[in-house]
Formats: sequence, structure tokens, C-alpha cells
Amino acid sequence: MASFFSKLFGRGGDTATPSKLAEETEAYNDLTLVAAPIPEGGQYRLAGRIEKRDGDRVLTRSFIRADLFSSRDDTVASTFRKAKQIADQHGVSLFSDGVDSRQV
Repeated sequence: MASFFSKLFGRGGDTATPSKLAEETEAYNDLTLVAAPIPEGGQYRLAGRIEKRDGDRVLTRSFIRADLFSSRDDTVASTFRKAKQIADQHGVSLFSDGVDSRQV
């Protein structure tokens, strides 16, 4: 019975699914930034993607950082800041290899 209530109120169970449903996006230059915080032990880990449309393809650069936040909103804001930093530091070389998806 405790397991039922734990899952009902967000404790225990598969924590990867809720983060997928709760992704947020932001446009930045010609890129789409995606914040996808990962729930972890009552906190949120900074994680996201940088996407670029290339014709019919969408090139994706994913990142996960060690940073943990107690607030989901703080995590999302920090994810967008980190994504912008990555995009600015790498410039055009971020997608120059033409690979569809990779970690940065």
C-alpha cells in the first residue's frame, strides 16, 4: 500500500518519465534550447539539449551536469544559461561534424 501512495505523490517509481513530460524550450539564435531536469533524490539535476534544424534533420547536442538544485524553476533557468554558454563557446563547430546526436 505504501508503494501505491509513494508513486501517487511522486516518491519512488520511475523518475525519468516525468522529466520527459516536463521539458521546456527556448529559442536562441537559430537554435532550440531544451531544458530537461532530471529528478534525483528530491532535487533536480541540470540536463538539457541544444537542437539545430538542418533541412529535414534535427541535430542534437545533449548535456548533463553535476549541478543539483532544490527548485525545478532554478534548474530550468540554469539549464538555459548553460546551453547558451555552450553554444557561444563552441560557435559553429558545435554542429560542424554533421553527427545527428552526441553529448557535449
